[in-house]
Amino acid sequence: MSEMIDAAVKALSAKLSGGFDGIAKFVIPGEGAIMLDGQGVRAADEEADVTLTAEADVFRSILEGDMNPTMAFMTGKLSVDGNMGLAMKLGSVLG
Repeated sequence: MSEMIDAAVKALSAKLSGGFDGIAKFVIPGEGAIMLDGQGVRAADEEADVTLTAEADVFRSILEGDMNPTMAFMTGKLSVDGNMGLAMKLGSVLG
């Protein structure tokens, strides 16, 4: 597992301390994947209701609050595959 994934799991765990109502996956090409669900946050690559994909620098900017997840999606820096409502819910938690 990469340092980026380790850091992202810690940051997302802090933001989603009560878990997430649904199953979401963040994919960071070249780094790995992170699962978010009712159990919490973990490094894994499993089936999900929604999959969000972004390069490491975009993902880092979203986690640090420097980039709005909705704007990242609208500008093509973040792709979403699956349940758009769940993605929007996750975006509001991160943003």
